[in-house]
Amino acid sequence: MWTQTRGPALPAVAVYLYYNWIMSKPSPSPSAAGAPQVRLAWALAAQLGEGPAWIGHERALWFVDIEGRRLHRFDPATGAGRDFPMPGRCSFVLPSDDGALVVGMELALHRVVDGGLAGRIAEVGGNPRCRTNDATVDPRGRLWFGTMDLGQQAPIGQVQVFDRGALRAVGGQCAITNGPAISPDGGVLYHVDTLGGIVWEFDISAHEALVGGREFVRIAPGDGYPDGVTVDAQGCVWVALWGGWCVRRYAPGGELLLEVPMPCAQVTKLAFGGDGLRTAFVTTARTGLDAGALRAQPLAGALFAFDAPAPGLPMPAVALR
Repeated sequence: MWTQTRGPALPAVAVYLYYNWIMSKPSPSPSAAGAPQVRLAWALAAQLGEGPAWIGHERALWFVDIEGRRLHRFDPATGAGRDFPMPGRCSFVLPSDDGALVVGMELALHRVVDGGLAGRIAEVGGNPRCRTNDATVDPRGRLWFGTMDLGQQAPIGQVQVFDRGALRAVGGQCAITNGPAISPDGGVLYHVDTLGGIVWEFDISAHEALVGGREFVRIAPGDGYPDGVTVDAQGCVWVALWGGWCVRRYAPGGELLLEVPMPCAQVTKLAFGGDGLRTAFVTTARTGLDAGALRAQPLAGALFAFDAPAPGLPMPAVALR
């Protein structure tokens, strides 16, 4: 059964018919028949929902709407959601070691306090035709993030690392970077070339740059494009598929373990939160869908949740100095 947890009511018949249509879609082996039950957490209509992160001391999920130029905060205990307008395209939000948040916006890193900008941390170098995209933090407090071509074609995006005030490019050139994500021991970084359809893995314990990478997963044409990636406590890698209607869980060796169907096409990223980090929250988008597709996907842009088969990892705080 499809369930909605709090939030504005949606047309029950439309949701019921739509969910049954989605569940009838064929899926690769292993079958989605044993997949967790997905529930609607917040019925917002984000243009480009992205970058979810569980902020432990707040017991709340923060995420962004890049094209809507907003930060969002969701409290799963009450079902309450708040949004905060931003002056630019904010692409990620993560905790910092001073109790604030760090946001990537256009080509800069900013502190955020109480939903508002509270000072610029650093300017991001690189091509001015880029903006920041996805990000994560390793156990040493280093912020790893990617940039992407605003035109979404030229391979001018790259991965950068912010290490206690020092910012440098480390490789991974492509048009649209996604991820990165870090293994539980902090030694492996997963980097996504979205247009290339490849999730790469790099040994960052031996190199503090993206060199000698190995292809971790290649997404088959027609299955969508790999978007955000997240690693759980068992070292498995969760991949959101833009245009693919699902999130997938891969073993550390790259074998597909699970596919969780979602009720809209543009699935962007998963993050773990809640008690014991056992709830998977999934952001989605409306961008790229025409009027007909939006009518067929009344839940596009909403925030979803399901009970994960393994817990996530706490998100480390960005070390500012």
